[in-house]
Amino acid sequence: MTNGYHIVVCGSVVPDPLQTLEPVQTPTGPALKNETMLPAILDPWASHALYEAANLASKVTGSKVWLVSVGPKAKLQQVMMTIAQRVSFELVPVDASASGFSDAHATAAILAETIEAIAGLDRSRLLLFGGWESASRGAGVTMQLVGERLAILDQFQGVDQLAVQPDGSFEVLERIEGGRHQVSVCPGPPALFGWATGSLPEPRNNPQVGMANMRTVMPALQRAKSVPLPANGLDFLSASPPKQQRQTRIVKDLSAGQIASEIAEWIGK
Repeated sequence: MTNGYHIVVCGSVVPDPLQTLEPVQTPTGPALKNETMLPAILDPWASHALYEAANLASKVTGSKVWLVSVGPKAKLQQVMMTIAQRVSFELVPVDASASGFSDAHATAAILAETIEAIAGLDRSRLLLFGGWESASRGAGVTMQLVGERLAILDQFQGVDQLAVQPDGSFEVLERIEGGRHQVSVCPGPPALFGWATGSLPEPRNNPQVGMANMRTVMPALQRAKSVPLPANGLDFLSASPPKQQRQTRIVKDLSAGQIASEIAEWIGK
């Protein structure tokens, strides 16, 4: 494609996985204890999508990458200080909760409205990237709902590889059951790709790229519109972390078969 692609990546921030997360009940519903104090990172699945988008854009002249992110403005600013140094993109932030307790339909509606409002976006050149899954909004349907709202019919989920063919079509490698991949061919944009892990390494920090990105990131964060994420009728009765369970018994003179039988019996219970 001579004019390049308009690649929009959907991705939010999530708490650093090295932190201990403890659900608590609040007047507005479940939340994380001390959520505002937890360090944040870009969602790992969204990171793969962003790096794949930047890689594709670098190979096709005239391409541009936008990162549409729904999350608390302060957390977005914190994360962008790192992410902005890795790949070139234009941030389109929405100041809203990044809680994993939000409804996928409400999140998809905000994302679709935000994408439609991007100035200069050419829908005929649009490639919508995002995580196949999410570390917080793990409903598994958010990207599909965004695509439906934008009338994108060609959707691929669990994508590990995307290759542009000489005729402008895409060869897509999707994960399917049994540890196998399905090879599909997409005629071209508009199309949606929900990325799995891909095959690209994490890009190195580049201060020059970071400085160029931050010229637009900071003004975009200042203009970020604050929106609520309605529960849409969802009601969480309780939320709690999984409990650790350890049962130890020291025995002697048991055969391997007897040990295996005990383990199988214990698992069955």
